[in-house]
Amino acid sequence: MNTITFRLAEDGPDVAVLVELYDAAARWMQASGIAQWRPGGKSEEHFRLRMKEGEVWLAEAGGRTAGAYELWWSDEPAWGPQPPEAGYVHRLMVDRGAAAGTGRAMLAHAERRIAEADREWARLDCLASNPRLRTYYEGAGYTVVGEQPGKQDEDNGGSPYAVTLLEKRLGR
Repeated sequence: MNTITFRLAEDGPDVAVLVELYDAAARWMQASGIAQWRPGGKSEEHFRLRMKEGEVWLAEAGGRTAGAYELWWSDEPAWGPQPPEAGYVHRLMVDRGAAAGTGRAMLAHAERRIAEADREWARLDCLASNPRLRTYYEGAGYTVVGEQPGKQDEDNGGSPYAVTLLEKRLGR
C-alpha cells in the first residue's frame, strides 16, 4: 500500500489537475446516477479563489494525485453566520483509481488541520438525496445536525439542491 502524503495546491499546474479531478469525479457521479456535480462545473478560477480564501489540499500516493479537498474557514451559505469554531470540508475528490481509504485519509488530514487552527468542529455537507454518502460520513464519525433546502438563486449563495449538514467534534 502506498503512503498518502498531503501538500497545499499551488497556482500553476496544480490548478489544471484540480479541474480534471473534479471533472472525473463529476463524470463518475453522473454514471452512478448521482445528480450533483457536472463536468465543467468548476473552473481554474474557482480553485484559484479557493486557494486565496482558504486551503486546497492535494493527496498524493505512489507518485500520483490520489485526491484533493477544499478547507474553508467559514461557510455562511450552508451554515449561516458562525463563530470561528469550525473548519468546513468541501469538494472531497478521490481519483477512482486511488487506493481504498483515500477519502478517509483526506478527512483525517482535514480534521488535523482544523484542530491545528484551534477549532473544535469539522463540518461538511452532502447532497440530501445521497444516503450512501451520508452513511459514509456518519461512519467517519460525523453526526447529522440539520438540512438546508435547495435555493433557486445560486448566484446569491446557496445550492440548487438540498444538503444534509454534518459535523464532528475534534479532540484538542
